[in-house]
Amino acid sequence: MFRPVAVAVAAIAAALTFPAAAYAHHGWSSYDAAKPIKLTAPLSGVSWGNPHGTAKVRYQGKTWDVVLAPTARMEARGLTQAMAGSGRPVTLEGYPRKDGVTEMRIERLTVDGKTIELR
Repeated sequence: MFRPVAVAVAAIAAALTFPAAAYAHHGWSSYDAAKPIKLTAPLSGVSWGNPHGTAKVRYQGKTWDVVLAPTARMEARGLTQAMAGSGRPVTLEGYPRKDGVTEMRIERLTVDGKTIELR
């Protein structure tokens, strides 16, 4: 009798965990592809981690969160942490969040004349 109850409890716990994990990592549908952003500025607060890199940039008088690609993808395409975090101006091309949160998802980044496709 104990075993079926334990299996049921484990199944319920797993089912409740997956939607929370999916919600925690926002989907790309929350960004507005109809409103592309292109800007050139230095990045700050660069985080080279998973599930994807992040940074901050000043845009339209505000500090925006920047969502980059997974670090393995960026490195495979030639972007290093030193290039992104050097304080040099980079050109970012991407999309803002639809809900007005000051966050943008970056499709491509250009630094020192080299363009890296992130998606």
